[in-house]
Amino acid sequence: MDDEKEGVLSTNAGPAGAEVDQSDFGSATPPPPPLHTTAHSMFVGDHGLRAGWRFLLYVGLWRVFLGLITTLVRYLQPHEAHGIWQELIAELEFLASAVLPALVMAAVEKRSFDDYGLPRRHAFGKSFWVGMFWGFAAITVLIVAIGGVGDFSLGSLALHGARIFKFAAFWGGFFLVVALFEESLLRGYPQFTLTDGMGFWPAAILLSSFFAALHLGNPGETWVGLLAVAAIGLFLCLTLRRTGTLWFAVGFHSSWDWGESFFYSTPDSGGMVTGHLMRSSFHGSRWITGGSVGPEGSVLVFVVIALTWVAFDRAYPEAKCGSKWMASAPAHVD
Repeated sequence: MDDEKEGVLSTNAGPAGAEVDQSDFGSATPPPPPLHTTAHSMFVGDHGLRAGWRFLLYVGLWRVFLGLITTLVRYLQPHEAHGIWQELIAELEFLASAVLPALVMAAVEKRSFDDYGLPRRHAFGKSFWVGMFWGFAAITVLIVAIGGVGDFSLGSLALHGARIFKFAAFWGGFFLVVALFEESLLRGYPQFTLTDGMGFWPAAILLSSFFAALHLGNPGETWVGLLAVAAIGLFLCLTLRRTGTLWFAVGFHSSWDWGESFFYSTPDSGGMVTGHLMRSSFHGSRWITGGSVGPEGSVLVFVVIALTWVAFDRAYPEAKCGSKWMASAPAHVD
């Protein structure tokens, strides 16, 4: 045997001189990834911190800010406010607790706060006022439907003179703050972030369910009322997707609540406001009137929401916001 053949045999031989099939080396199972790499991938994706963790971080910051703001306001108030003024202060605290974490996340993600649905250049512009018209029209249709099928009476005026304008303005401002808070908390940063992780409509369904859950503690609330809140939440998500901002939803939300609570003077999620306009009353089946919940507890609310959805779908046929969000890669989080 010459030297060349000996060299070949030596490279193919095992420890005992047995021939080894070289194909075994090509099919060898690669070693498992290091544990630290697997853990890292649970939290970080191709574009930075994963959407679910960013959402949970926002929720955690919301709870922290809410506790801090509530404590600070109680400390700074020389005399504790009472009645409807205390309610307004509480809503302002809620609004601040929803906006401040979004500002923090915007800085962390190197984004503009405007990306989260409330661009400042569109604040209280045309979309907001059109939304107000749609919201008041929708609650009016619902009240008329309840009155036509059941029994609803506006009654006489409960306010007179300048008090009408004072309470109308107060509740207008109050429900604007409520709308800004709830739209920021449920359809602002959370909708933006979860859209990146699961898509627009799965995120909308999840957050609308959370929207309904927030009403569980309201006095006199029923399962019909909770379903109605979730359905309204989904419609407001549609307005975000089709208009590209939350300003239509803010206008719709605030005027619906104002019309329901102040103008038509009915219960809103089980509660009556102080200083409502009329001495209205419902009679008949609670399935039609909504009972203690008010119009949002009526089965007719689903008909009105469906009709409003169809009308809005035709008026705003093009998706602007959801597709834009899904097309843009999330900013890197250091």
